Amino acid sequence: MIHPDVIAADNDARVTALRRDYDSLGERLDRRGMSIDAIKAKAGTFGVAVPSWGVGTGGTRFARFPGRGEPRDIFDKLDDCGVIHRLTGATPTVSLHIPWDKADPKALKAKATEHGLGFDAMNSNTFQDQPGQKHSYKFGSLSHTDRATRRQAVEHNVECIEIGRALGSKALTVWIGDGSNFPGQSHFARAFDRYLASLKDITAALPKDWRIFTEHKMFEPAFYSTVVQDWGTNLMIAQELGPQAFCLVDLGHHAPNVNIEMIVSRLISAGKLGGFHFNDSKYGDDDLDTGSIDPYRLFLVFNELVDAEARKVKGFKPAHMLDQSHNVTDPIESLMVSAMEVQRAHAQALLVDRKALDGFQQANDALMASATLKDAFRTDVEPILAMARLDKGCAIDPVAAYRMSGYRAKVATERPALTGSGGGIV
Repeated sequence: MIHPDVIAADNDARVTALRRDYDSLGERLDRRGMSIDAIKAKAGTFGVAVPSWGVGTGGTRFARFPGRGEPRDIFDKLDDCGVIHRLTGATPTVSLHIPWDKADPKALKAKATEHGLGFDAMNSNTFQDQPGQKHSYKFGSLSHTDRATRRQAVEHNVECIEIGRALGSKALTVWIGDGSNFPGQSHFARAFDRYLASLKDITAALPKDWRIFTEHKMFEPAFYSTVVQDWGTNLMIAQELGPQAFCLVDLGHHAPNVNIEMIVSRLISAGKLGGFHFNDSKYGDDDLDTGSIDPYRLFLVFNELVDAEARKVKGFKPAHMLDQSHNVTDPIESLMVSAMEVQRAHAQALLVDRKALDGFQQANDALMASATLKDAFRTDVEPILAMARLDKGCAIDPVAAYRMSGYRAKVATERPALTGSGGGIV
């Protein structure tokens, strides 16, 4: 999809400057007692899953403006995902959404293998009605008052598990839009009990080596109340469901000033942090590009993750996935940049002087503790990330190489142009 000569040509123009920057940073880190090669080795193996739906143009409640060369089906999506991984080396897996991505599992595996990709967590969809669906989710799915509607939603999730088993996935992510828009519309306790009962049926169908991730979200499409509205409720669910159940943290699913890194710490302490949907937010669940608004918060989340890894927390193995909506950019470019931002935050967190930080915390030295974190955050780790990409045969500057390749123009000639500006997601 991207000819090796394109990558090589762009890398040749950048490699001399990169090596100088890498050596210079290496000297500075050496003075801190850190090995740049060791940091590079860790940063280079860190990957984040790409959401299949992310390679299409997103939309808001008001409008969607299709882009050139939009994928027609899951196979086009996998081609686009392959381009992202080929250039960045940072996105080895793809997370599918059923029924949007439903296709023959053998064909899906063959296409993924062609691009060196695997499959991450499966995602169910009971927040929309699909053609031919017998029962509507307008008033809920897993928590619906109607038993037959709940059963339909459970069966859909079980179907996602079966598809995932055929693809080699090991997890199911469940997010529902269930809730209410008017006071009194829903009985809070009964709705939650129905949700738990449905989740128990789904969990019973999980293979023994699978995990189930539940997602909390404070609003939308239910604006008065949502059934799984915050991390405390999510933790209750995971604890009730048992050892295979974990909480998934979407960075956009919180009020603007919520301390997400503390939530991450609490879930780690409870042994229930399942993973992340990375994006960014300004006002609400905006699904903006990761690190585009508050890169320091992203770093602080990774500070907690690296700390847990350093403490060798038992059973600690969070999953990482992007979950974004790209309304005005080329989705491939946004996903590449976001994947690199996740890697950047991870690399910066690896630079934190943990011994010094612990000492300042024990001494209640607030100023120096904060300065220790900022010292790592302010370090430009781009030479580390770029060199790791070069070592893997990927692009030093993925966006530049992508634009040089002419990939978007090429697929635009092969994929029919889409028209219309209706609202809604891909």
